Amino acid sequence: MIALDTNILVYARRTEATHHAVAYRLLAGLASGSAPWAIAWPCIYEFLRVVTHQGVFDPPTDLDVAIEDLMMLFESPSLRLLGEGQQHASVMRQVLDQSRASGNLAHDAHIAAILIEHGVRELWTADRDFARFSGLKVQDPFRN
Repeated sequence: MIALDTNILVYARRTEATHHAVAYRLLAGLASGSAPWAIAWPCIYEFLRVVTHQGVFDPPTDLDVAIEDLMMLFESPSLRLLGEGQQHASVMRQVLDQSRASGNLAHDAHIAAILIEHGVRELWTADRDFARFSGLKVQDPFRN
């Protein structure tokens, strides 16, 4: 199963983003397709934090618009929303021991641990920091 990182969601929402058109097509294709795909809950909240933040975008996305974007995604029958499960503590420990992620990378480790716990093996992201997490294939859909 493929999972999407926050940056794909942000690029799909923000038309001024360099990768907007590609991200929008990717997201629309996954949402309308039958193959299972996933988003970790921390990415949902991070999307809201980024697109509605005045210090990031001028003007920021209106909260109601951002929520509506998410509600439309949530209607996709092939989408799996992933959170911490019963094995999360042990998976978190393995991910942190292996990657030595600390500081700002702890958030990425959280996402990686959720994905690994749920058997996701491929993450689409433009964030190269995810390459540090073994057991998770990282694919940048914007690289030629």
